[in-house]
Amino acid sequence: MLVLNTTNFQPSTFLLVGIPGLEAEHYWISLPFCSAYIIALMGNFTLLFIIKVEESLHEPMYIFLSMLSSTDLVLSTSIIPKILAIFWFNSREIDFHSCLTQMFFIHSFAAIESGFLLAMAFDRYVAICNPLRYTSILTNPVIINIGLSVVVRAVSLVAPLPFLARRFPYCGSNIVHHSYCEHMAVVKLACADTTFSNLYGIIVALFLVGLDLIFIAFSYILILRAVFRLASDEARLKALSTCASHICAILVFYVPVVLSSVVHRFGQKVAPHVHILLASSYLLIPPMINPIIYGIKTKQICERVLNLFRWSCK
Repeated sequence: MLVLNTTNFQPSTFLLVGIPGLEAEHYWISLPFCSAYIIALMGNFTLLFIIKVEESLHEPMYIFLSMLSSTDLVLSTSIIPKILAIFWFNSREIDFHSCLTQMFFIHSFAAIESGFLLAMAFDRYVAICNPLRYTSILTNPVIINIGLSVVVRAVSLVAPLPFLARRFPYCGSNIVHHSYCEHMAVVKLACADTTFSNLYGIIVALFLVGLDLIFIAFSYILILRAVFRLASDEARLKALSTCASHICAILVFYVPVVLSSVVHRFGQKVAPHVHILLASSYLLIPPMINPIIYGIKTKQICERVLNLFRWSCK
């Protein structure tokens, strides 16, 4: 379905390459992708179930965690089934509007994930710096408003990207050199000046992910200042231990994002498959790792998971 004429058109379908240069290894690459997706589904559904049924976990920190888990489920499901279809069945076609829908879900829910990580940083800041006012500050209405603000912010800023892409004329090839409908990879096929769309995409990424990362760093500066003011080493260690899971989740999400961005901007000599694998990692790894991190680090969750396995074995 390669289109080579120079007539402007809106293609009915795009063709996703998968991982350029590694087409012969698609089957073997699919195994870790599939395993990661299964772990992400099982882990996040288990986390949501435990938070729902365990009354001791009905606290702001775990409500935010349930929001993060829900986001992880949507984020991983928006890309992995189609990627596996490419790897296993060579099902590379994707409808034009389905491609734009996938683009919206990928970028908006990545932004939502970043927003919830920031919300969880605020939760840790209040818990450590204002512990006596924790429940009075983070009430249920406040938590709901924070959650809605994160979603509305991401959706309103990301929504113009697929709409701009839809308005472009396309000619020549309809092959997307990516494993999913990433904004830059799709817009690159347009036969028009895409400067505004590209610039808007960069500004949105910097405003959402970049600004969130700055505020998270600032929150932890305040947290560390408060922790080192505590009288005993035991109190400091206990306070920092409550942040351990969140710090791991931050690193798991932002390190691949920053690395992928740096390689994309400055790694002109880096092989295309490296770009694609890095771009896929920050959408796949956090949904898989986050439930494991919180399952291991949170005593109530860990005990409940162990009890579930004991019950299932009887």
